Amino acid sequence: MGTNRNLAGASRRTSSYAGPPAPPRRRRTAAAKTARVAVLAYGLGGALHLYGLSYLPFLQPEDACWFNAGHMAVPDSSGALPVSLVCAGEEIVPPWVNPGLAVLAVTAVGATVAAIVLRIRRR
Repeated sequence: MGTNRNLAGASRRTSSYAGPPAPPRRRRTAAAKTARVAVLAYGLGGALHLYGLSYLPFLQPEDACWFNAGHMAVPDSSGALPVSLVCAGEEIVPPWVNPGLAVLAVTAVGATVAAIVLRIRRR
């Protein structure tokens, strides 16, 4: 018989009219980019701190040494800042957690100050 064509659809596809032009995007300022870096650093720092805190004892301290070091004992010491858990003289928290927290904290605070300064200087 013939081909079943949707003429309305075909005319839309072959039309050269693409609609109204999109409004131009505002360029991101240096202050906005720096603020995004600060927010990212705060978020990553919070996630890393929660990861480090997952090694600490909460309800039953001896369980922290049992699950992390393999022996049932009360931890010698533990702390949230710097993140530390010592069982039988051995540090349980990975050694890269605290330097990572320090780097992210300095980055977050520095980026926040830089974003504020850039925003004020722009006015």
